[in-house]
Amino acid sequence: MIVRQGEAIFVPQGSPYRDRIHVAPVDVNTIRPMRVLPASIEVDPTKAVNVLPPVTGRIIDLKVRLGDEVKQGQTLAVIGSGDFAQAFTDVDKARASVELTRRAYERAKGLKQFGGGAQKDVDQAESDHTQAQAELNRAETRLKQIGGTISDSTGTQVLPITSPTNGIVTSIATATGAYANDLTATIMTITDLATVWVTANVPENDLAFVSKNQSVDITMLAYPGQVFHGKVAIVSQVLEPDTRRAKVRIVFPNPDGKLKPNMFANVTFFAPQKEAIGVPTSALLMNNDSTTVFVETKPWTFERRTVEPEADINGVAPIRVGLTAGERVVTRGGVLLND
Repeated sequence: MIVRQGEAIFVPQGSPYRDRIHVAPVDVNTIRPMRVLPASIEVDPTKAVNVLPPVTGRIIDLKVRLGDEVKQGQTLAVIGSGDFAQAFTDVDKARASVELTRRAYERAKGLKQFGGGAQKDVDQAESDHTQAQAELNRAETRLKQIGGTISDSTGTQVLPITSPTNGIVTSIATATGAYANDLTATIMTITDLATVWVTANVPENDLAFVSKNQSVDITMLAYPGQVFHGKVAIVSQVLEPDTRRAKVRIVFPNPDGKLKPNMFANVTFFAPQKEAIGVPTSALLMNNDSTTVFVETKPWTFERRTVEPEADINGVAPIRVGLTAGERVVTRGGVLLND
């Protein structure tokens, strides 16, 4: 069948292996290296808003459900709160104090003008009026911050909680009848999904394939056969310490909501075109931990040679080290020589 002569392998005349082994020269091709890497769909954190209760109280009506689309200013929930009513009372008390101190100040100035009062009384009255005005400003600002209307002098214990932005209700952490006692605890999250992030985890040795504003192709398990096109927006400057990978994010428009957070995807990164020698992937054979090919040194005489291939591109593997253009290698049937 075959004859081994040291490192060389000779296929003699009449061997049936000659019909099963195909030999071709190594060509120089114009190639565009690429990497296909796993990714997932993520929410843009700048488009996700946590809604917090502005005052403590009881949720007396929940106006939305999980997944509802809401508009900015739309009522999300109604909370009954004694603190809200107290905010109106504080404004009323501050207004009364401003009016009282204003009158005292005017009276002190009048007495001083006619010689019936001291300057220190005028100064004290002016200071009292200034402090009262500052307290009114504080009380009105507080009322505005929690959603009250200053012009409503009657006050109320019922406060509507409105949406701060357009988006989708992506989480709810309360229910009708529940008490909101922690002003730092989120009761729901509103997320704008008009744009999302496609986040790929790029290994350290593949970072040369990635650059900002680079065009990429995206495929998803949810939509087989469809290819989405985007551009790299963010390349992380820090590698994840546990995986040695960098997060690369593509900001992707999502007007129809097809891309949903936590979907799996694959991102194809393309490097610039270059000239490189390449062999069909069928020519590559594993020998222990090395990748090898069989090179024809003389007619029907072959030697094993270790090579360093790159990722294959449409069935062709670019060779970094180990071959030169014009050499002839076994492209099919090399497994017969490998045995």
